[in-house]
Amino acid sequence: MTTIALCQIPVSTDPSTNLKRAREALSRAEGADLAIFPEATLTRYGRRITGLAEPLDGPFVSGLAEAAREHGLAVIAGTFEPGDGRVRNTAVALDAQGELRAAYRKIHLFDSFGAKESDLVEPGTEPAVVELAGLRIGLITCYDVRFPELGRALVDRGAELFAVIAAWGSGPLKEDHWTTLVRARALENTMWTAAVGQAPNPGESSDGYGVGRSMLVDPLGVVRADLGTAPGVQVVRVDRAYTESARATLPCLQHRVL
Repeated sequence: MTTIALCQIPVSTDPSTNLKRAREALSRAEGADLAIFPEATLTRYGRRITGLAEPLDGPFVSGLAEAAREHGLAVIAGTFEPGDGRVRNTAVALDAQGELRAAYRKIHLFDSFGAKESDLVEPGTEPAVVELAGLRIGLITCYDVRFPELGRALVDRGAELFAVIAAWGSGPLKEDHWTTLVRARALENTMWTAAVGQAPNPGESSDGYGVGRSMLVDPLGVVRADLGTAPGVQVVRVDRAYTESARATLPCLQHRVL
């Protein structure tokens, strides 16, 4: 068993406020091996991200690392790194000693539904699987979840869990898209999937980012936990033995032709 804290927090434009909220969430994640935070935990989306982006040894990630050490658990969270004119939308993976184990740069940028993330963000190129808390974890960021080929690439790299982090945009059918896509990635890969989104932030809701609905989905696509829309921290458990049982029942990965 691996114990995971789904940390559904509202995200402010102020990085120091968000670091404080992350620390508070970690204090509520007692007993967890791994805490997962949303995409863009550093700051809300907007043109401000080009000025607020930090290197991975900057105060935000360093603060998360300090908190990881203090509480003795691994952390996955979204930040923005400075790039060449644009920023990188980066998921950092820290172990329980606060060491940076992986930095995944989002590959698929959200140039949809009237948004154009690529104006501000340069895309990554490489899928990432990182070993944390005794699991090999494939990292997926928001719009990435619409691309099943990324899930397959992570499976081929040995992933045992998908961690999906998001600042999902609100709008007609969008919440339904989120829940459907997260369950689909879990089911088609018979993979435990922990998906964490930003909680709605009523004080800064005009940009539409953050619908909540953080979930744990099992390898047969069953939702084991759903946080709804309110801010919260929920501790859940991932059982690798159940993955083996599910894959014996539904051996679709063995049946792949392409």
